[in-house]
Amino acid sequence: MNIQWFPGHMTKAIRMMEENLRLVDALIYVIDSRAVFSSNNPLFDKLIAGKRVLYVFNKCDLVEESDLATWCAEFGSEGKRYVKAVGTSGDCSAIVAGLKRIAADKIAKFGERGANVSVRAIVVGVPNSGKSTVINAMCKRAGAVTGDRPGVTRGKQWMSIDGVDLLDTPGTLWGKFEDESVAKHLAYIGSIRDEVLDAGEIAYAFLDEVREEYGGLIAARYSLDSLPDDTLALFDAIAAARGFKVRGGEPDYERTAKCIMDDFRKGRLGKIMLEKPKKQGLVLKKRG
Repeated sequence: MNIQWFPGHMTKAIRMMEENLRLVDALIYVIDSRAVFSSNNPLFDKLIAGKRVLYVFNKCDLVEESDLATWCAEFGSEGKRYVKAVGTSGDCSAIVAGLKRIAADKIAKFGERGANVSVRAIVVGVPNSGKSTVINAMCKRAGAVTGDRPGVTRGKQWMSIDGVDLLDTPGTLWGKFEDESVAKHLAYIGSIRDEVLDAGEIAYAFLDEVREEYGGLIAARYSLDSLPDDTLALFDAIAAARGFKVRGGEPDYERTAKCIMDDFRKGRLGKIMLEKPKKQGLVLKKRG
């Protein structure tokens, strides 16, 4: 499976970020907690160099707290400041507080002069990481365009909330995926448009990857008495359980594939983390 996707608007997005860096005090780096390693875009390394950065583990409700704790420890060991958030909850006050903490020197400097100052931040992340949803939660209004597909945010959007000015940016990937597992994980979480992927291949790869560790969740979701011995048989069992058939009674693989991925992305399969640093030897500082 060879997955590559880098539409033209992403090149423009990177240029826009570079042009606006001089206007901001910090970056809010939104990460999908299910795929922390893959959510780190190498193209952002240059952007964050020398800048205050607040990492946001978004969608943390979709993974086990103990699993996310391993990533928190990894980030902490590298001196990276972070908060956990659930953008869809409507409460991201921790992000505002975290941003003010990392910009405390600027706030204090102006405070000594008796002046109030806003902290200006640019929000970055891979597509579908939940950037706009996080911003809307911070602003407590639907100020940024949101959607459950990558590439929804296209233009520059400034918003203000409680002494913080935010600039939303389009979700951005990089031009070539050297690691196939990274490409697959980005596909699983919806960072790559489904239209450029083979739905059956992606769903099969997903089941094949998670069935050993999360087989119990899969069986429970689709009311399976037991987990079939191989991935194709599991695919067939899910199709049968959902009644997805084509003419002639054969399994409807396309419909089944879409069902599986939709269930994962919306958390209906349960709490699944695709990447664990201790188990898989993933270390972010090796990416730079």
